[in-house]
Amino acid sequence: MNRKDLFPDIEPYERGRLSVDPPHDLYWEQAGNPNGVPVVFVHGGPGAGASAAHRRFFDPKHYRIIIFDQRGAGRSKPLGDLTNNTTGDLVADMEALRRELGLESWFLFGGSWGSSLVLAYAIAHPERCLGLVLRGIFLCSREEVDWFMTGMQRVFPEAWRRFVAFLPEAERNDLLANYHRRLTDSDPDIHLPAAKVWSQYEGACSTLLPSAETVSSFGDPLKALGLARIEAHYFVNDLFMEERHLLNGVSKLRDIPGVIVQGRYDMVCPLASADALARAWPEANYVIVPDAGHSAMEPGIRVALIQAMETFKTRNT
Repeated sequence: MNRKDLFPDIEPYERGRLSVDPPHDLYWEQAGNPNGVPVVFVHGGPGAGASAAHRRFFDPKHYRIIIFDQRGAGRSKPLGDLTNNTTGDLVADMEALRRELGLESWFLFGGSWGSSLVLAYAIAHPERCLGLVLRGIFLCSREEVDWFMTGMQRVFPEAWRRFVAFLPEAERNDLLANYHRRLTDSDPDIHLPAAKVWSQYEGACSTLLPSAETVSSFGDPLKALGLARIEAHYFVNDLFMEERHLLNGVSKLRDIPGVIVQGRYDMVCPLASADALARAWPEANYVIVPDAGHSAMEPGIRVALIQAMETFKTRNT
């Protein structure tokens, strides 16, 4: 209950692939206790992909840890592919994966866009949810997208200037449309530089204190392409959901145990969204970390997320 940091690194005991709508082939893995309580890690972005570090939020003696990469992200193939890539498709993929693994129900754990997708899944399939742990809440509103594209300049003006300066002056009147056009261009000489700048902009704004390591990781070409292209695709399509769909659906979650973890100084997904979710879902445990930004790897965020999963160990499942 009082664990203060990540569990030791572990290797998966099983890896697999799940073919869904063409051309998508999804990567998944399982680690920890094969007979344990199932929990699925839902990564952010959309398009960011999961990593080995994400296994470490869960006690491997207690939990059956399931990690997968969403369509077009990480180790799923084809990387950055936008065909049949919508929120509804991703929710369907999670259900397909649950059935593939023979699970009746599972805990769901997601941050940023991962919190959005967990909420969308839980609203569609509340009977499959043992509990939800959500971090860095993103409710998929136009206001939140506008904040990402232009609002963050109020706190990170130098990062935003680099983001804007990548585009020719004539294209700066509509950042999203013109980045989207470049990111979806078939020429790597056009889409890869744009992806790297977009991704590093997000990385530069993700931590409370400057982190060269975080920015560098966001600049990895493979991660950057999936993240930037798929984020832009979802942003121009209003995240493939009606405005307020997630908040309006909270009534279906009232009997599901939940924890909301939010950094006070999260600039990528500002606290107002978490506050709105907590007010709509008062049964959830709402934890504001006073000295953290957006990243799940912020020290205070890590502790709060791990403690949430440790608390869930006491529940009858």
